[in-house]
Amino acid sequence: MVESHLPPPAKTGRPRADDRTTINAIMFVLITGCRWIDLPARYGSKSSAHRRFQDIQQKGVWKKILKCAITSAHKQNKMNLQKISVDSSSISSKKGEL
Repeated sequence: MVESHLPPPAKTGRPRADDRTTINAIMFVLITGCRWIDLPARYGSKSSAHRRFQDIQQKGVWKKILKCAITSAHKQNKMNLQKISVDSSSISSKKGEL
């Protein structure tokens, strides 16, 4: 499901890192909340994973993947679209702090 939504590799230049490994790296960071610099070595290059994450984010790929996943789950009766909840929290930072 994810692979079909990824941008195609460039035709010239150095071959990009393996898609599965890179997506697994991105998912690890998103799920665990770890910093990119703390990404375990088994996920390959931290900078490649972060760069690919930014590229995918800018191109709206995550939204397409989420839409596809929701549609697929709904068609398989694994999701009741009448009961969807979204939660978030926001904390203001002090001036100059991140």
